Amino acid sequence: MQMVQSLSCLHLCRAITSQTISSQGLFSPLHLLHLRLVSTGSHLCAKPRNLAKGKRDVSEKKLTRYFVDHRKVRVVGGTGGDGASCFHSEPRKEFGGPDGGDGGNGGHVIFKVDNCVKSLSSIAAVYQGFQGEPGRSKNCYGKGGEILYVKVPVGTLVKENGVIIADLSTPGEEFVAAYGGVGGKGNRFFLSNENRAPVLATPGDPGEERCLHLELKTMAHVGMVGFPNAGKSSLLRLLTNARPAVAAYPFTTLNPHVGVIHYQDYEQLAVADVPGIIEGAHQNRGLGLSFLRHIERCRILMYVLDLTHPEPWTQLNSLEYELNQFDESLPLRPHVIVANKLDLPNARKTLECLGKKVKGRIIAVSALTGENAEELILYLRELYDGHRPEGKRAKPYLGW
Repeated sequence: MQMVQSLSCLHLCRAITSQTISSQGLFSPLHLLHLRLVSTGSHLCAKPRNLAKGKRDVSEKKLTRYFVDHRKVRVVGGTGGDGASCFHSEPRKEFGGPDGGDGGNGGHVIFKVDNCVKSLSSIAAVYQGFQGEPGRSKNCYGKGGEILYVKVPVGTLVKENGVIIADLSTPGEEFVAAYGGVGGKGNRFFLSNENRAPVLATPGDPGEERCLHLELKTMAHVGMVGFPNAGKSSLLRLLTNARPAVAAYPFTTLNPHVGVIHYQDYEQLAVADVPGIIEGAHQNRGLGLSFLRHIERCRILMYVLDLTHPEPWTQLNSLEYELNQFDESLPLRPHVIVANKLDLPNARKTLECLGKKVKGRIIAVSALTGENAEELILYLRELYDGHRPEGKRAKPYLGW
Protein backbone atom coordinates (compact mmCIF):
# COMPACT_ATOMS: atom_id res chain seq x y z
CA MET A 1 0.00 0.00 0.00
CA GLN A 2 2.82 2.40 0.83
CA MET A 3 4.51 1.60 -2.46
CA VAL A 4 1.34 2.49 -4.40
CA GLN A 5 0.97 5.84 -2.62
CA SER A 6 4.53 6.81 -3.49
CA LEU A 7 3.98 6.26 -7.18
CA SER A 8 2.88 9.09 -9.46
CA CYS A 9 -0.47 9.12 -11.23
CA LEU A 10 1.06 7.64 -14.36
CA HIS A 11 2.73 4.81 -12.45
CA LEU A 12 -0.50 4.12 -10.58
CA CYS A 13 -2.37 3.73 -13.85
CA ARG A 14 0.26 1.32 -15.14
CA ALA A 15 0.17 -0.70 -11.89
CA ILE A 16 -3.61 -1.07 -11.97
CA THR A 17 -3.55 -1.94 -15.67
CA SER A 18 -0.89 -4.61 -15.30
CA GLN A 19 -2.64 -6.11 -12.25
CA THR A 20 -5.98 -6.28 -14.05
CA ILE A 21 -4.55 -7.83 -17.18
CA SER A 22 -2.59 -10.44 -15.24
CA SER A 23 -5.56 -11.48 -13.07
CA GLN A 24 -8.52 -11.27 -15.42
CA GLY A 25 -7.08 -10.50 -18.82
CA LEU A 26 -9.34 -7.48 -19.24
CA PHE A 27 -10.46 -4.33 -17.44
CA SER A 28 -13.23 -4.53 -14.84
CA PRO A 29 -15.72 -1.64 -14.41
CA LEU A 30 -14.21 -0.83 -11.04
CA HIS A 31 -10.74 -0.46 -12.51
CA LEU A 32 -12.12 1.61 -15.36
CA LEU A 33 -13.67 3.94 -12.79
CA HIS A 34 -10.33 4.32 -10.99
CA LEU A 35 -8.55 4.97 -14.26
CA ARG A 36 -11.02 7.69 -15.16
CA LEU A 37 -10.57 9.37 -11.79
CA VAL A 38 -6.80 9.60 -12.07
CA SER A 39 -6.82 10.65 -15.71
CA THR A 40 -5.80 14.27 -16.24
CA GLY A 41 -6.15 14.45 -20.02
CA SER A 42 -9.89 13.99 -20.32
CA HIS A 43 -11.77 16.51 -22.40
CA LEU A 44 -14.51 16.49 -19.77
CA CYS A 45 -12.17 18.25 -17.32
CA ALA A 46 -10.83 20.74 -19.81
CA LYS A 47 -11.80 24.39 -19.66
CA PRO A 48 -14.07 25.31 -22.58
CA ARG A 49 -12.65 27.86 -25.00
CA ASN A 50 -14.55 29.83 -27.57
CA LEU A 51 -12.35 29.52 -30.64
CA ALA A 52 -14.84 31.32 -32.86
CA LYS A 53 -13.91 34.70 -31.43
CA GLY A 54 -10.93 36.24 -33.15
CA LYS A 55 -8.35 38.62 -31.78
CA ARG A 56 -9.84 41.93 -30.76
CA ASP A 57 -8.75 45.00 -32.64
CA VAL A 58 -6.84 47.57 -30.62
CA SER A 59 -8.50 50.97 -30.72
CA GLU A 60 -6.63 54.13 -31.67
CA LYS A 61 -6.86 55.48 -28.12
CA LYS A 62 -5.25 52.34 -26.73
CA LEU A 63 -2.51 52.54 -29.33
CA THR A 64 -1.44 55.96 -28.04
CA ARG A 65 -0.18 54.47 -24.81
CA TYR A 66 2.27 52.39 -26.84
CA PHE A 67 3.45 55.24 -29.07
CA VAL A 68 5.96 57.39 -27.23
CA ASP A 69 8.05 59.99 -29.08
CA HIS A 70 9.77 61.59 -26.05
CA ARG A 71 11.85 59.91 -23.41
CA LYS A 72 14.29 61.17 -20.79
CA VAL A 73 16.99 58.60 -20.08
CA ARG A 74 19.83 58.44 -17.58
CA VAL A 75 22.67 56.27 -18.86
CA VAL A 76 25.56 55.13 -16.69
CA GLY A 77 28.56 53.26 -18.03
CA GLY A 78 29.78 50.18 -16.25
CA THR A 79 32.35 50.55 -13.46
CA GLY A 80 35.81 49.18 -14.13
CA GLY A 81 37.07 46.26 -12.10
CA ASP A 82 39.57 46.77 -9.28
CA GLY A 83 43.22 45.85 -9.69
CA ALA A 84 44.63 43.02 -7.57
CA SER A 85 47.51 43.35 -5.10
CA CYS A 86 49.20 40.01 -4.50
CA PHE A 87 52.61 38.33 -4.80
CA HIS A 88 53.71 35.17 -6.46
CA SER A 89 54.83 32.39 -4.15
CA GLU A 90 55.70 28.74 -4.80
CA PRO A 91 58.19 26.16 -3.51
CA ARG A 92 61.82 27.22 -4.01
CA LYS A 93 60.56 30.62 -5.19
CA GLU A 94 59.17 32.38 -2.16
CA PHE A 95 59.75 35.89 -3.44
CA GLY A 96 58.41 35.69 -6.96
CA GLY A 97 57.43 39.31 -7.12
CA PRO A 98 54.07 41.01 -7.67
CA ASP A 99 51.60 39.24 -9.92
CA GLY A 100 48.34 41.16 -9.40
CA GLY A 101 46.42 41.63 -12.67
CA ASP A 102 44.49 44.65 -13.89
CA GLY A 103 40.73 44.91 -13.62
CA GLY A 104 38.51 44.73 -16.68
CA ASN A 105 37.00 47.82 -18.27
CA GLY A 106 33.34 48.63 -17.68
CA GLY A 107 30.84 48.04 -20.47
CA HIS A 108 29.56 50.85 -22.69
CA VAL A 109 25.90 51.78 -23.18
CA ILE A 110 25.18 52.07 -26.91
CA PHE A 111 22.03 53.20 -28.73
CA LYS A 112 21.47 51.06 -31.82
CA VAL A 113 18.87 51.71 -34.53
CA ASP A 114 16.47 48.82 -35.12
CA ASN A 115 13.80 48.75 -37.83
CA CYS A 116 11.55 46.56 -35.68
CA VAL A 117 11.24 49.27 -33.01
CA LYS A 118 8.56 51.82 -33.87
CA SER A 119 8.42 54.05 -30.79
CA LEU A 120 10.28 54.92 -27.61
CA SER A 121 7.78 53.12 -25.36
CA SER A 122 10.22 50.29 -24.63
CA ILE A 123 12.98 52.66 -23.49
CA ALA A 124 13.58 52.50 -19.73
CA ALA A 125 14.35 55.50 -17.54
CA VAL A 126 17.78 54.27 -16.42
CA TYR A 127 20.41 52.09 -18.08
CA GLN A 128 23.37 50.83 -16.10
CA GLY A 129 26.31 49.29 -17.96
CA PHE A 130 27.87 45.99 -16.94
CA GLN A 131 30.79 46.16 -14.53
CA GLY A 132 34.25 44.82 -15.27
CA GLU A 133 35.59 41.93 -13.25
CA PRO A 134 38.45 42.55 -10.79
CA GLY A 135 41.97 41.37 -11.50
CA ARG A 136 43.38 38.22 -9.93
CA SER A 137 46.69 36.67 -9.04
CA LYS A 138 49.12 35.14 -11.52
CA ASN A 139 48.79 38.25 -13.71
CA CYS A 140 45.20 37.37 -14.60
CA TYR A 141 43.34 40.35 -15.99
CA GLY A 142 39.67 40.81 -15.21
CA LYS A 143 37.09 40.31 -17.94
CA GLY A 144 35.66 43.51 -19.42
CA GLY A 145 31.96 44.26 -19.01
CA GLU A 146 29.72 43.42 -21.95
CA ILE A 147 28.27 46.19 -24.09
CA LEU A 148 24.68 47.09 -23.30
CA TYR A 149 22.76 47.77 -26.51
CA VAL A 150 19.59 49.84 -26.33
CA LYS A 151 17.39 49.51 -29.42
CA VAL A 152 15.85 52.73 -30.70
CA PRO A 153 13.66 53.39 -33.77
CA VAL A 154 14.81 55.02 -36.99
CA GLY A 155 14.76 58.81 -36.79
CA THR A 156 15.75 59.17 -33.14
CA LEU A 157 17.41 62.38 -32.05
CA VAL A 158 19.66 62.31 -28.99
CA LYS A 159 19.86 65.61 -27.14
CA GLU A 160 21.86 66.74 -24.14
CA ASN A 161 21.06 70.09 -22.53
CA GLY A 162 18.94 70.98 -25.54
CA VAL A 163 21.78 70.36 -28.05
CA ILE A 164 21.54 67.58 -30.63
CA ILE A 165 24.51 65.26 -30.21
CA ALA A 166 23.35 62.39 -32.44
CA ASP A 167 20.92 61.90 -35.31
CA LEU A 168 20.16 58.19 -35.68
CA SER A 169 18.52 57.95 -39.08
CA THR A 170 20.16 54.86 -40.61
CA PRO A 171 19.26 51.25 -39.70
CA GLY A 172 22.08 49.64 -37.73
CA GLU A 173 23.65 52.97 -36.79
CA GLU A 174 25.18 53.10 -33.31
CA PHE A 175 25.91 55.86 -30.82
CA VAL A 176 27.89 55.43 -27.61
CA ALA A 177 25.68 57.04 -25.00
CA ALA A 178 27.96 56.37 -22.02
CA TYR A 179 31.49 54.99 -21.92
CA GLY A 180 32.43 52.40 -19.34
CA GLY A 181 35.06 53.12 -16.70
CA VAL A 182 38.68 52.03 -17.07
CA GLY A 183 39.74 49.03 -14.99
CA GLY A 184 42.11 49.51 -12.07
CA LYS A 185 45.81 48.63 -12.23
CA GLY A 186 47.23 45.67 -10.32
CA ASN A 187 50.45 45.92 -8.32
CA ARG A 188 52.28 44.21 -11.20
CA PHE A 189 51.82 47.43 -13.18
CA PHE A 190 53.83 49.43 -10.62
CA LEU A 191 56.87 47.13 -10.67
CA SER A 192 60.09 49.05 -11.39
CA ASN A 193 63.79 48.95 -10.61
CA GLU A 194 63.27 51.36 -7.75
CA ASN A 195 60.27 49.48 -6.33
CA ARG A 196 60.65 45.71 -6.59
CA ALA A 197 57.76 44.87 -4.27
CA PRO A 198 54.91 47.32 -4.89
CA VAL A 199 51.73 46.82 -2.90
CA LEU A 200 49.74 49.58 -4.60
CA ALA A 201 46.68 48.61 -6.63
CA THR A 202 44.14 51.12 -7.95
CA PRO A 203 40.35 50.68 -8.00
CA GLY A 204 38.33 50.80 -11.19
CA ASP A 205 37.02 54.11 -12.47
CA PRO A 206 33.26 54.71 -12.46
CA GLY A 207 31.50 54.80 -15.80
CA GLU A 208 30.33 57.94 -17.56
CA GLU A 209 26.95 59.22 -16.43
CA ARG A 210 24.73 61.36 -18.63
CA CYS A 211 21.13 62.52 -18.76
CA LEU A 212 19.91 62.37 -22.35
CA HIS A 213 16.67 63.30 -24.04
CA LEU A 214 15.45 61.06 -26.86
CA GLU A 215 13.11 62.51 -29.46
CA LEU A 216 11.53 60.57 -32.30
CA LYS A 217 10.77 62.11 -35.67
CA THR A 218 8.91 60.13 -38.28
CA MET A 219 11.09 59.15 -41.23
CA ALA A 220 9.07 59.42 -44.46
CA HIS A 221 9.45 60.79 -47.97
CA VAL A 222 5.97 62.33 -48.12
CA GLY A 223 4.11 63.93 -45.23
CA MET A 224 0.36 64.52 -45.34
CA VAL A 225 -0.66 67.82 -43.72
CA GLY A 226 -4.24 68.83 -43.14
CA PHE A 227 -6.89 69.84 -40.67
CA PRO A 228 -8.76 67.23 -38.62
CA ASN A 229 -11.31 65.13 -40.49
CA ALA A 230 -9.87 66.07 -43.89
CA GLY A 231 -9.62 62.40 -44.87
CA LYS A 232 -5.87 61.89 -44.47
CA SER A 233 -6.21 58.45 -42.91
CA SER A 234 -8.62 57.29 -45.61
CA LEU A 235 -6.25 58.62 -48.25
CA LEU A 236 -3.34 56.76 -46.67
CA ARG A 237 -5.33 53.53 -46.72
CA LEU A 238 -6.00 54.11 -50.41
CA LEU A 239 -2.43 54.86 -51.46
CA THR A 240 -0.52 52.42 -49.23
CA ASN A 241 -0.89 49.22 -47.26
CA ALA A 242 -1.24 51.05 -43.93
CA ARG A 243 -4.46 50.62 -41.98
CA PRO A 244 -4.95 53.56 -39.61
CA ALA A 245 -8.22 54.01 -37.78
CA VAL A 246 -10.94 55.86 -39.74
CA ALA A 247 -14.02 57.49 -38.19
CA ALA A 248 -16.37 60.41 -38.79
CA TYR A 249 -15.07 62.61 -35.98
CA PRO A 250 -12.01 64.87 -35.65
CA PHE A 251 -8.69 63.70 -34.23
CA THR A 252 -9.28 60.06 -35.12
CA THR A 253 -5.54 59.76 -35.68
CA LEU A 254 -3.65 60.36 -32.45
CA ASN A 255 -0.20 59.18 -33.58
CA PRO A 256 1.62 59.18 -36.93
CA HIS A 257 1.12 56.28 -39.31
CA VAL A 258 3.52 55.44 -42.11
CA GLY A 259 2.63 53.52 -45.27
CA VAL A 260 4.66 52.56 -48.33
CA ILE A 261 3.85 53.04 -52.02
CA HIS A 262 5.41 50.32 -54.18
CA TYR A 263 6.30 51.07 -57.80
CA GLN A 264 6.97 48.76 -60.70
CA ASP A 265 10.73 49.45 -60.68
CA TYR A 266 10.88 48.40 -57.00
CA GLU A 267 11.18 51.97 -55.77
CA GLN A 268 9.36 52.66 -52.51
CA LEU A 269 7.98 55.90 -51.12
CA ALA A 270 7.08 56.19 -47.47
CA VAL A 271 4.01 58.33 -46.76
CA ALA A 272 3.33 59.62 -43.24
CA ASP A 273 -0.11 60.53 -41.96
CA VAL A 274 0.57 63.24 -39.40
CA PRO A 275 -2.29 63.95 -36.92
CA GLY A 276 -4.52 66.90 -37.71
CA ILE A 277 -3.19 70.41 -37.28
CA ILE A 278 -5.36 73.23 -35.95
CA GLU A 279 -4.89 76.98 -35.91
CA GLY A 280 -2.29 77.91 -33.31
CA ALA A 281 -0.47 74.57 -33.54
CA HIS A 282 2.88 76.41 -33.58
CA GLN A 283 1.91 77.74 -30.14
CA ASN A 284 1.47 74.15 -28.94
CA ARG A 285 -2.31 74.20 -29.24
CA GLY A 286 -4.12 70.96 -29.91
CA LEU A 287 -1.56 68.23 -30.57
CA GLY A 288 0.83 71.11 -31.21
CA LEU A 289 4.57 70.86 -31.39
CA SER A 290 4.60 67.19 -30.41
CA PHE A 291 3.53 66.28 -33.97
CA LEU A 292 4.62 69.30 -35.99
CA ARG A 293 8.20 68.14 -35.70
CA HIS A 294 7.34 64.87 -37.49
CA ILE A 295 6.96 66.89 -40.68
CA GLU A 296 10.56 68.16 -40.52
CA ARG A 297 11.91 64.84 -41.83
CA CYS A 298 9.53 64.70 -44.81
CA ARG A 299 11.04 65.65 -48.15
CA ILE A 300 7.69 66.24 -49.89
CA LEU A 301 4.54 67.76 -48.39
CA MET A 302 1.01 66.81 -49.33
CA TYR A 303 -1.60 69.41 -48.35
CA VAL A 304 -4.91 67.57 -47.93
CA LEU A 305 -7.92 69.89 -48.26
CA ASP A 306 -11.57 69.12 -47.59
CA LEU A 307 -13.86 69.94 -50.51
CA THR A 308 -16.89 69.97 -48.21
CA HIS A 309 -15.47 73.11 -46.60
CA PRO A 310 -17.03 76.25 -48.17
CA GLU A 311 -13.62 77.90 -48.63
CA PRO A 312 -10.90 75.23 -48.73
CA TRP A 313 -8.27 77.77 -49.86
CA THR A 314 -8.41 79.29 -46.39
CA GLN A 315 -7.37 75.90 -45.02
CA LEU A 316 -4.32 75.95 -47.26
CA ASN A 317 -3.36 79.45 -46.11
CA SER A 318 -3.70 78.43 -42.46
CA LEU A 319 -1.61 75.30 -42.96
CA GLU A 320 1.16 77.22 -44.69
CA TYR A 321 1.11 79.82 -41.93
CA GLU A 322 1.41 77.23 -39.15
CA LEU A 323 4.28 75.46 -40.91
CA ASN A 324 6.05 78.76 -41.57
CA GLN A 325 5.80 79.77 -37.92
CA PHE A 326 7.25 76.43 -36.86
CA ASP A 327 9.98 76.20 -39.52
CA GLU A 328 10.43 78.72 -42.32
CA SER A 329 11.87 76.11 -44.67
CA LEU A 330 8.80 73.85 -44.62
CA PRO A 331 6.56 75.86 -47.01
CA LEU A 332 9.47 76.05 -49.49
CA ARG A 333 9.68 72.30 -49.93
CA PRO A 334 8.14 70.55 -52.96
CA HIS A 335 4.47 69.93 -52.38
CA VAL A 336 1.20 68.93 -53.96
CA ILE A 337 -2.31 70.10 -53.13
CA VAL A 338 -4.79 67.24 -52.80
CA ALA A 339 -8.48 68.11 -52.78
CA ASN A 340 -10.19 65.20 -51.08
CA LYS A 341 -13.84 64.02 -50.96
CA LEU A 342 -14.51 64.58 -54.65
CA ASP A 343 -17.41 62.13 -54.52
CA LEU A 344 -19.57 64.34 -52.27
CA PRO A 345 -22.19 66.80 -53.62
CA ASN A 346 -21.06 70.29 -54.71
CA ALA A 347 -17.45 69.15 -54.44
CA ARG A 348 -16.69 69.86 -58.11
CA LYS A 349 -18.03 73.41 -57.87
CA THR A 350 -15.83 74.02 -54.86
CA LEU A 351 -12.92 72.56 -56.83
CA GLU A 352 -13.38 75.14 -59.58
CA CYS A 353 -13.27 77.97 -57.06
CA LEU A 354 -10.20 76.42 -55.46
CA GLY A 355 -8.40 76.37 -58.81
CA LYS A 356 -8.97 80.11 -59.21
CA LYS A 357 -7.80 80.99 -55.71
CA VAL A 358 -4.73 78.76 -55.44
CA LYS A 359 -1.65 78.52 -57.63
CA GLY A 360 0.11 75.24 -58.15
CA ARG A 361 -0.75 71.66 -59.00
CA ILE A 362 -4.10 70.53 -57.60
CA ILE A 363 -5.13 66.88 -57.76
CA ALA A 364 -8.72 66.15 -56.83
CA VAL A 365 -9.21 62.64 -55.45
CA SER A 366 -11.80 60.60 -53.67
CA ALA A 367 -10.48 58.40 -50.92
CA LEU A 368 -13.79 56.51 -50.94
CA THR A 369 -14.02 55.62 -54.64
CA GLY A 370 -10.32 55.85 -55.53
CA GLU A 371 -10.84 58.40 -58.28
CA ASN A 372 -7.58 59.98 -59.55
CA ALA A 373 -5.54 57.95 -57.06
CA GLU A 374 -3.19 56.72 -59.77
CA GLU A 375 -2.56 60.28 -60.97
CA LEU A 376 -1.55 61.27 -57.45
CA ILE A 377 0.78 58.30 -57.08
CA LEU A 378 2.53 59.08 -60.36
CA TYR A 379 2.92 62.75 -59.49
CA LEU A 380 4.45 61.92 -56.13
CA ARG A 381 7.04 59.85 -57.98
CA GLU A 382 7.81 62.81 -60.24
CA LEU A 383 8.39 65.04 -57.23
CA TYR A 384 10.56 62.40 -55.60
CA ASP A 385 12.74 61.90 -58.68
CA GLY A 386 13.02 65.64 -59.26
CA HIS A 387 14.27 66.31 -55.72
CA ARG A 388 16.36 63.22 -55.13
CA PRO A 389 19.35 63.76 -52.80
CA GLU A 390 22.76 64.16 -54.37
CA GLY A 391 24.64 60.94 -54.93
CA LYS A 392 21.50 58.87 -55.57
CA ARG A 393 20.92 58.05 -59.19
CA ALA A 394 17.34 57.82 -60.36
CA LYS A 395 16.13 54.47 -61.61
CA PRO A 396 14.38 54.07 -64.96
CA TYR A 397 10.78 55.04 -64.37
CA LEU A 398 8.30 52.37 -65.41
CA GLY A 399 5.12 53.72 -63.84
CA TRP A 400 3.11 52.41 -60.94
